[in-house]
Amino acid sequence: MIPMLCATLMMSIHTAGAGPETLLETSGVFSAGVLAGGAIEVEQAGEYQVWAWAEAGAEARVTVGDKELAGTAKAEEKNATHAWAALGAVSLKTGACTVSPGGGVSAVALSRSAGFDPARFAANTRANHKSPDAAADLRAERVRHTDTVFTMPRFDTREAWEETAARLRRRVLLSSGLVPMPKETPLNAKIFDRIEHGDYSVEKVHFEVRPGFLATGNLYRPKGEGPFPAVLNPHGHWKAGRLEDTDTCSVAARCITLARMGAVAFTYDMIGYVDSRQFSHNWGREREKLWGVHPFALQLHTSLRAVDFLCSLPGVDPERIGCTGASGGGTQTFALAAVDPRVKVAAPVNMISSTMQGGCLCENAPILRLENSNMEVGALMAPRPLLMVSASGDWTRETPRTEFPAIRDIYALYGAADSVENVPLDYGHNYNRDSREAVYRFFGKHLIGGRDWDGFTEPAYVKEPDESLRVFPGEGKLEGQKGQAEVIADFIAMNREKWATALPKDRNGLEAFRTAHGTVIGDVLGVSVPDSNALRRERLSMDRMEGYVVERWVFGRAVQGDAVPALLYRGANADANPQDAVVLVHGRGKAALADPETGGPGPLVRELVARGAAVLCMDAFLLGEHQPMDGHRERKAAGNFMDTFQPTDTGERVQDILTAMAFLRGRRDLTGAVSLAGLDEAGLWCLFAAAVDPQIGKVAADLNRFPLDDDNAWVDRQYIPCIRSVGDVRTALALAAPRPCLVMNGADSGGLGWLGAQLAAAVPEPAALADWLR
Repeated sequence: MIPMLCATLMMSIHTAGAGPETLLETSGVFSAGVLAGGAIEVEQAGEYQVWAWAEAGAEARVTVGDKELAGTAKAEEKNATHAWAALGAVSLKTGACTVSPGGGVSAVALSRSAGFDPARFAANTRANHKSPDAAADLRAERVRHTDTVFTMPRFDTREAWEETAARLRRRVLLSSGLVPMPKETPLNAKIFDRIEHGDYSVEKVHFEVRPGFLATGNLYRPKGEGPFPAVLNPHGHWKAGRLEDTDTCSVAARCITLARMGAVAFTYDMIGYVDSRQFSHNWGREREKLWGVHPFALQLHTSLRAVDFLCSLPGVDPERIGCTGASGGGTQTFALAAVDPRVKVAAPVNMISSTMQGGCLCENAPILRLENSNMEVGALMAPRPLLMVSASGDWTRETPRTEFPAIRDIYALYGAADSVENVPLDYGHNYNRDSREAVYRFFGKHLIGGRDWDGFTEPAYVKEPDESLRVFPGEGKLEGQKGQAEVIADFIAMNREKWATALPKDRNGLEAFRTAHGTVIGDVLGVSVPDSNALRRERLSMDRMEGYVVERWVFGRAVQGDAVPALLYRGANADANPQDAVVLVHGRGKAALADPETGGPGPLVRELVARGAAVLCMDAFLLGEHQPMDGHRERKAAGNFMDTFQPTDTGERVQDILTAMAFLRGRRDLTGAVSLAGLDEAGLWCLFAAAVDPQIGKVAADLNRFPLDDDNAWVDRQYIPCIRSVGDVRTALALAAPRPCLVMNGADSGGLGWLGAQLAAAVPEPAALADWLR
């Protein structure tokens, strides 16, 4: 970064392996939470004045090196709970120096500058400069996970539901790297070793989901020429997978009976079960999730190709495709039905629940439930016939009074309330005979036809021996087939290549790209542009300073309980005409935009105010005033799938920028024209915000030497699941174009230039950057 673009408030800890050193040049303010267990690095030796911010009226003690200093904190401002105490001077040498605040001390200031005033500095770095408390942002405390109890919203109109449904359907596909949908490749299906019975046959099957990645299973067919309906049968997390044949669940019984009823039945392995031996079942790291590659994704992709496989078979009626499975197979059923309209009838058994969303990695794709539960995903089947079989002894025990009525309300919006049914049974978790018979009757009525299926019962059956159903003999790795790492690499390459093809190649393609993919950044981040009327706002104070006015605000989305601390600067002599505005965001919080020498706003803020702009400096999620001065706040976490249910920290920070934009547009003393600048790590947040909010004007983004093609850097510094599978910064720039965009301090150009962006090797000096923004 060019020196003095913005003076920084040094708040990091100097400990081994803790990251950047904390440099004390001539002035610095340090929270007690940051000082705990660490040291500062003194760059300039000399005599330093020392202050402590402590409870008003209390004696404050601070030890600097081996010298203890003390003084009384005398409150001069009304209602201030804390005040600054001047403790005296200390001589410091260059190098590491320990600073240890005593009890009750929330912050320590040190300065060699004669005019430094810590109270003025606090007034220009904190919205709540009278208290050390963190902003009351509920997002840091709220947790959503697979065992959260969810309530499905009410939708009063079909249009309101379909707007939500479109977003949820996009997110299911985005979560699995299926936007845009990849080109189909040859199935190269092999059907062999047919076993004939009097009224059905069974065969072994494998086909290529993608080149080198196999789906494996068994095909059960009725006698005759057809055309027959067909039913997909994902099996779920039973110990024996598709070979399960117990009183609790028999996959073979289901498939044999469906074939006898006159439907082709195909049962196929979940990843890592039975003959799916290219993978283990539980795998997946953040790096793969960046690309939308994980067990849920591969299983959904397999199910989509399984529909292709059934539709390719002679004797199958492609207009009559059904799907049913229990437990994890139930999740596969409603996920497939949500995104593939070829599935005309579905029966997820013992799965759609308001209290448990699936306990396996293969059921918890990242971003899948950022605003919803499985109830809404299941309702995406509407108005096609849907049967929900529930059990009194598992997480579907409340289906008759909770989940079923909620989903039936969606069907009612289509005039199809009779097309969704619930059959509650008094068992534990199962897909037993009684559950199967409920499904047979439903499929008979809605898919197979030909007779009255009321009262139909499952006839006796004999399952083939396991070895007669296994596609591949033996155990372990399949010789001559790709292994897990190779298949994952192929899927990542597929997602990279198809998005590179989707990106516009010149300015002429921007509008078509925006029409097709304008929502992808907001969808994967889990963010949206809030209505200004939906915000809560609290102005904590306002001061008229020499040359400027500063307003101190906390605002946020009222329903979500956000709290974004911010300072709004206006010129002291600004006329009554509405002003344009600029939002400044720094990766280390708004305190980094202050000037520690003068205690006032930093040079970039001053330059913008001098040019007639109103300037908002804000703390994004978990930065600045989101942290208590006398401690450290971490985001509360629960469960194993946080990125399934909640936006990541990066997502929340982008949301805060969008919220700040809505806050400024709601002010009548501003024009509504707002530009945006992000410095340090905040540059990427601002690019993503501009991609989501078309009303943002100019955008200046410091990439902070971020290596755009380094997956590890994305995981460590800017984790956003699925972001690389949708083109990351390239897509953000395409969606921001043709608005003026200045991309600064990049590690490489990355082919970004034609996308309407000016490229700068470094961050310009404050005056030059202010000129560009204004």
